Amino acid sequence: MTDRRGRTMLSLGGLLLFFAAWEGLARSGLVSTLLVPPPSRVPAAWIAEMRSGTWFSIVEASLTHYLAGLLLGSLAGMTVGVATALSVRLDASLAWVIRTLRPIPAIAWIPFAIIWFGVTETAAAFIISITVFWLNFFATAVAVRGVDKDFIEMGVAFGQTSLTARLTKIVLPAASPGILGGLRSGLGQGWMSVVAAELFGIPGIGQRMMEASGLLATQVVVLYMLTIAALYGLTDVLFMLAQRRILAWQR
Repeated sequence: MTDRRGRTMLSLGGLLLFFAAWEGLARSGLVSTLLVPPPSRVPAAWIAEMRSGTWFSIVEASLTHYLAGLLLGSLAGMTVGVATALSVRLDASLAWVIRTLRPIPAIAWIPFAIIWFGVTETAAAFIISITVFWLNFFATAVAVRGVDKDFIEMGVAFGQTSLTARLTKIVLPAASPGILGGLRSGLGQGWMSVVAAELFGIPGIGQRMMEASGLLATQVVVLYMLTIAALYGLTDVLFMLAQRRILAWQR
């Protein structure tokens, strides 16, 4: 058994053990199944949600503003990260602004999101983009600053004298592993922000979870918690496949 296959089997075994322990706890009588629903109730809840069309519409709604916020936050974060890493003056000018804004959690912007955009998907995308922005900004800035100066000097010696040429042919390729690492972190953090962004009434997974919790339909709450986990797993796998192709030159 190869090391990779062995790790996969161990990971699968650990996940199955986790669900088995969860099922055992829920059925032991130590806690109410209303408070801790057994995983075996989730498939029936999923089938009911799919038959009514609710699951598909809810997932589609969340995916819409998740992808919009992910794209906006990632592009903005990478752009500002590259700019501050390459410009000492811009870095100094924004240093205190960044220190002021960075500690403010994305959820604290919800009142302004409602005032500016109303209770709309745009407001949810805005909240998600803030979370994603900071991850990509710092990852990109660190990656670009870490590019070996010898690479840049060598590029200049071979005629890459313009800023655009140095950026596209030297700096970004050399910094791409770190930049992609920030993008991957943003994928997960973006999903974590989806629920918070939807709690103020925007249709999506977060709103459906709140509705279900109000009816004590905890198996439905768990269903959508696992849905978020599955969607993140899917996006992460797709991103890793794309990352391998992009970084194929390293192998």
